[in-house]
Amino acid sequence: MKDSRISLFYMLICGISVMLLVGACARMSSPDGGPYDQTPPVMVHSQPALGALNYQKKRIELEFDEYIKLENAAEKVVISPPQNEVPEIKTSGKKVSVELFDSIKLNTTYSLDFGDAIVDNNEGNPMGQFTFTFSTGDVIDSMAIGGTVLDASNLEPIKGMQVGLYADLSDTAFISKPFERIARTDSRGRFSIRGVAPGKYKIYGLKDSDQNYYFNQKSEMIAFLDSVIIPDYTPAVRMDTLWIDSLTIDTIKEVHYTRFLPDDLILRAFKEEMNNQYLIKNERLTPKKISFYFASKSDSLPLIQGLNFNEKEAFVLEKNSRNDTLHYWIKDSSVYNLDTLEMSLTYLYTDTLEQLVPRTDTLYMTSKKTRAMIQKELDKEMEAFQKELKKRRKRSEEPLTDTLPPTKFINFKVGPTGTTDVNRIVTFEFEEPLASYNENAIHLKHKVDTLWQDIPYIFEPVEGELRKYRLLAEWRPEQEYELQIDSLCFVGLYGLHTDDTKYSLKMRSLDDYGTLAFDVKGKGLAKGAFIELLKEDKPIQRTVLENGHADFFFLTPGKYYARLINDRNENGKWDTGLYTDKLQPEEVYYYPQSLDVRALWDIRQDWDIFAIPMEKQKPLEITKQKPDGEKKIKDRNAERERMKRR
Repeated sequence: MKDSRISLFYMLICGISVMLLVGACARMSSPDGGPYDQTPPVMVHSQPALGALNYQKKRIELEFDEYIKLENAAEKVVISPPQNEVPEIKTSGKKVSVELFDSIKLNTTYSLDFGDAIVDNNEGNPMGQFTFTFSTGDVIDSMAIGGTVLDASNLEPIKGMQVGLYADLSDTAFISKPFERIARTDSRGRFSIRGVAPGKYKIYGLKDSDQNYYFNQKSEMIAFLDSVIIPDYTPAVRMDTLWIDSLTIDTIKEVHYTRFLPDDLILRAFKEEMNNQYLIKNERLTPKKISFYFASKSDSLPLIQGLNFNEKEAFVLEKNSRNDTLHYWIKDSSVYNLDTLEMSLTYLYTDTLEQLVPRTDTLYMTSKKTRAMIQKELDKEMEAFQKELKKRRKRSEEPLTDTLPPTKFINFKVGPTGTTDVNRIVTFEFEEPLASYNENAIHLKHKVDTLWQDIPYIFEPVEGELRKYRLLAEWRPEQEYELQIDSLCFVGLYGLHTDDTKYSLKMRSLDDYGTLAFDVKGKGLAKGAFIELLKEDKPIQRTVLENGHADFFFLTPGKYYARLINDRNENGKWDTGLYTDKLQPEEVYYYPQSLDVRALWDIRQDWDIFAIPMEKQKPLEITKQKPDGEKKIKDRNAERERMKRR
């Protein structure tokens, strides 16, 4: 009995030991289930066959050697010729089916460009750039045309833009009928139109807002080339590298292929300037100002007729250079105190025949800031003043003798002040138009040793800006200045004036700056061509080219970029194109690298604007449209081996 109990005890101990050993082994490693699948899907069958002739059915089926899925089919799959009715594209297991709803075109090559949308279901291995083609006639067209679409204003690659061909070389094709062949740009702005027949073509780009595949809305971004495109091909050779692993090259071999031309077209896309004229909105944010916003620039101003007030001499007009943003400041208190201003507004309007015709609207303009709201603000100011008065009396301070709130002064901004650059202009901006100003009440002083001396200056309004003025003076490096403004120097339209004010200015040392100069080469530059110096992609300085040279002074240390605008009409800005006049947008070129400016450095840089293709000029670090990362098969097996070795 005793021996049997001992035997049972030993059996129990052994059993527990085996269980612990199995558990330990289970924790040490687990079955890996075999190697990961790294093979992309392969098409094994299709209906019709790839490259089939005389196929005129509307259903296409593709079968693969493994389960697959489509990623972003609506964005990536492009069917040519373009379909007016959206096709139905579905996946089921190992199959992709495409159902066309448009009428089949005879003697036409159809191409279904899937891009990299087809991936295997488990590991997401991409099939790569895959295009399926067939023909409804006896011949399949196999040529291709490629290139890049860039935003003409800043050379940004444009993603998702349609690029299409017409065998019809007339100018009206683009504005009257759908593309004959089509492609869509990728994240680099690249496109490739496939299934093209020999012949002559015109090529266009289109951001198609209504999906009709031609240009019929001014709001659509477009691009066009003036020249006729003739597709061609040539034998070519490229070098392919085969790798043993990520570090070791196996072989480099020559691959012979057919290169289709042209494959380097550049389309510069733009939106035409909107010239349809209409009133976008009107508003009266405060009782003293009414505003009108029009859709496009105008050579004339609208006419206002007051219905419950006299409009003659009633306003001071603030407008921009395009006459599309107008602010009318009301001078007469009997007018701006009206709760509602009733008026007729007569202006030029674009009718359905695209003709400018007079139009009159009756408007009832009520201020969003009522007199009650203004009185409430005044009451709050008085209440705050009374509280301050009580606090001072409690502290046994000398009480204020005046029981009225402090004088309200006109608000304005002066800048820059404090430590500033020697090339900066001091500007004054007021919250309302001025009725008058006394230039003699402005004093600019220069500190010489310990004394302040008056120095000359110029004070003048800024052209085209009603409420903005500037002060010009000879600023000297490392010197201190004081700007003093006397009381009543500026008097606003509504009687408010300025208080005594002082501002200190100190100019930086010349040792704080660097200089940058460009020597530009390139034929065809206009007399008005100018260079903009950029921080990121925003202009901070501008210099017109003089005999191919441009200089930038007083640059604080830092990283800069530069672009050149070929200002053909010499209006000091980039101008868009116009399709009906076959007018291309003004050219823009980027210096292809950043420029590091340092204090006391003088940099002189040669710049050949044609040395680098336009699509490669803009530095990637300031390009907003970054290229999508190319899909690659993940070497998860190698990753697993590395994990095991740890």
